[in-house]
Amino acid sequence: MTRSLDAFLHARDLLLRLRADPASATAEFRWPQLDEFNWALDHFDTLAHDNEATALWIVGDDGSEQKRSFAQLSARSNQVANFLRAEGVKRGDRVLMVLGNEPALWETMLAAIKLGAVLIPATALLTPEDLQDRIERGEVRHIVAAAAQLPKFAGLAGHCSRVCVGTPAEGWTDFAESLDHPAQFAPDGPTQADDPLLLYFTSGTTSKPKLVLHTHQSYPVGHLSTMYWIGLRPGDVHLNISSPGWAKHAWSCFFAPWNAGACVFIYNSPRFSAPGLLAALSAHRVTSLCAPPTVWRMLIQEELPAWRDKIALRELIGAGEPLNPEILEQVQAAWGLRLRDGYGQTETSAQIGNPPGLPLKPGSMGRPLPGYRIALLDPDGREADEGEVAIDLRERPTGLMVGYIDNPEKTAEVMQGGYYRTGDTAARDADGYLTFVGRADDVFKASDYRISPFELESVMIEHEAVLEAAIVPSPDPLRLAVPKAYVLLAPGYEPSRSLAEAVLGYARRQLAPYKRVRRIEFVDELPKTISGKIRRVQLRAQEVERHAAGARGAHEYREEDFPSLKQEAA
Repeated sequence: MTRSLDAFLHARDLLLRLRADPASATAEFRWPQLDEFNWALDHFDTLAHDNEATALWIVGDDGSEQKRSFAQLSARSNQVANFLRAEGVKRGDRVLMVLGNEPALWETMLAAIKLGAVLIPATALLTPEDLQDRIERGEVRHIVAAAAQLPKFAGLAGHCSRVCVGTPAEGWTDFAESLDHPAQFAPDGPTQADDPLLLYFTSGTTSKPKLVLHTHQSYPVGHLSTMYWIGLRPGDVHLNISSPGWAKHAWSCFFAPWNAGACVFIYNSPRFSAPGLLAALSAHRVTSLCAPPTVWRMLIQEELPAWRDKIALRELIGAGEPLNPEILEQVQAAWGLRLRDGYGQTETSAQIGNPPGLPLKPGSMGRPLPGYRIALLDPDGREADEGEVAIDLRERPTGLMVGYIDNPEKTAEVMQGGYYRTGDTAARDADGYLTFVGRADDVFKASDYRISPFELESVMIEHEAVLEAAIVPSPDPLRLAVPKAYVLLAPGYEPSRSLAEAVLGYARRQLAPYKRVRRIEFVDELPKTISGKIRRVQLRAQEVERHAAGARGAHEYREEDFPSLKQEAA
């Protein structure tokens, strides 16, 4: 065992031992100091030695199953590494990977790490223009893609080597040829812990995606904090609902589970089905589930209490966007389990969270996780009890990115003054719990009061007709701006004047006068990034354009349309 692996395992084992004692974990945990470290060779292969426990379990909605043990994945990734080396992949080369939830994705990721190549995971939702941007800005030299994705590459990246998973087209090498290569792999030299490993394009909620650089320690080792937040144990069966190509997939479908020695469970379905997911959780005895709020909102539309005695779940996690209190309450009532929120970014591992042993506070995303010192900065850059979420760089966490590789000016901007600034705002209470307020650029003023979209959205979705809501400022001649709700209705409801009055009236009774939602528009969908985050910036721009034109949306209603609302308030 190398010194670096010993340090990594010591840190990992401390977190496993203190999984239910967050105060002690926070006090005692220190990031391991590493020099040479290759997570796939040093940790995964050591874990995999003679280990026939299931590491990867993929189940389809058609009943199909694919299982791989740790030992099988170790040997298979060696074959893939040898195959990619024969295709010209060298240490430091950048490899664009566009694969679905199939064994080849995990085999390729492990192989690339062993080779010292730099992976650029990409979602299957990208357009040819998106792929061209990634190839050019990412300086891609090799591509590994699923057969269904090949038409998007027509006319692109002629300089790259190309590997196809599935039936190959002309000019593409068949991934199946990797089966002809040896199951033993010898690296070409040592890997430094700070060597580059991953390049992620951020999801771009307000601007063009940035190119985030992570190293052989910042994500593999940094996700010890994610493992702790989720509450994973060796032998767990963990399902994370996240699309390949996004950082959260690497968080919870790769590094965090395998740091703990848990099984990665995948449920593949062309279209999300809440009943199908519940059946899979029950049939395959999944022990932990991590899903975005959109999935939880769909799950609570089902008869969850009927599944209480059928599931083996121990840990429930929400990620991607904050969880609304209504979701927490309904899941707790149905299953007797706490649905725990947390916070992190593509640029980091999990920074803040509610680990298993931390008492929950409704609406809070928890406290700083072991290894992270979190400050809230006011507009003057001073630490306060409300402000921008920032990481204190005096104790720089291992899980923080190197920077934006193609934008040193932006890197300097977010790292200024001894802090990494996340661009999100939060409030801290007397017990150190942090509550998400919003993206710094989503928070707005109405009648000179600061408005948090998340707070108002949480109230809106408590109404039975509201499946999802997005709050943005709508220009107003008197108040400068007023809160407006874009609403996606739950199944069984149709846009109408009477429903608008009912929803506005409900929100009016729940909110302080200065927070009142004064306009509502029913829509068929909300604009989102391809990673599923609401693009409020697009809705804000639409409001400005409509105001200038004196126009309203097709199903837009305003409080002045309903005199009864003012009478009710009186």
